[in-house]
Amino acid sequence: MIEVCNLTRRFGNNYAVDDVSFTIKEGEIVGLLGPNGAGKSTTMNMITGYLSPTSGKVLVDGVDVFEEPQATKKQIGFLPEQPPLYMDMTVWEYLSFVHDLKNCEFNKKEHLAEIMGLVKITEVKDKLIKNLSKGFKQRVGIAGTLIGNPKIIILDEPTVGLSPEQVIEFRSLVRSLGKKHTVILSTHILGEVQAICGRILVMNQGKIIADQPTASFKQTIGQNNRFQVKIAGPQKEVQNLLRSIHSVRSVSCDGQRDVDAYTYIIEYSGSVEIRKMLFNELAKKGWPILAMEDVSVTLEDVFVQLIKKAEESPEFKANKKQGGDNK
Repeated sequence: MIEVCNLTRRFGNNYAVDDVSFTIKEGEIVGLLGPNGAGKSTTMNMITGYLSPTSGKVLVDGVDVFEEPQATKKQIGFLPEQPPLYMDMTVWEYLSFVHDLKNCEFNKKEHLAEIMGLVKITEVKDKLIKNLSKGFKQRVGIAGTLIGNPKIIILDEPTVGLSPEQVIEFRSLVRSLGKKHTVILSTHILGEVQAICGRILVMNQGKIIADQPTASFKQTIGQNNRFQVKIAGPQKEVQNLLRSIHSVRSVSCDGQRDVDAYTYIIEYSGSVEIRKMLFNELAKKGWPILAMEDVSVTLEDVFVQLIKKAEESPEFKANKKQGGDNK
């Protein structure tokens, strides 16, 4: 459905996107993950044809986006981070305007009613957009992208500013869209793509540094050998005991006391499960465990591990010797 071939975008001497290639099949929901400034939005803008590349090409259904922009843009619905809404229009007026702007051939009344039902904004169709909540505004923006029934939906940082409840509703909406559309979701939130997407592309400094099915993503970056435990006992003595346990790599404590207990974050190496060992050692001292839970892998953890792997690769080392990292 989408082929990105050696895509590069340079601004002066800076590479916003640096020789990026990937393919997305029809019906996939793909997360494009990366920190701010990784090149995600620039990549999205080139896929939609809004921004021309310095080099490389994008094919949609085998058609070059930059050679036949009208044909390819009909296949794409794009929602930028800031939805291009007209605040003084009602929801119906705005969607009607977009319908006309796209020269949509579907019956306006029936088509817009179907889309409003899908994204659940029928109840606010006669309200001014400026009076809607952030969540409803986002839904109106998505409704606009669906007009004309494009095969591809691209969403750039769509959950910024949404409440937790609105984020949950949005995830459900995207999953439903994935039944009939190919979806690309660009975000810097790891949990977002893990909850929605079947595949994850990770960008950093303009390059793709990982491309994996979501199910195997954590396995690719390694096990999450870290958990936090709340222990009742003297802080310094507990901390020294924890550090003495075999395979424990680091122990940290936030120093905040809860009656006679402190919370510690323990990181350990290897595949040996240390929780039983920890329990036995603490039981000998009479220091009870009050709570224990895994500490989730963070986006920062992902990038540290992926970048470390990339820098250890023969290709990176050869490129560094040739001065390729100084572009």
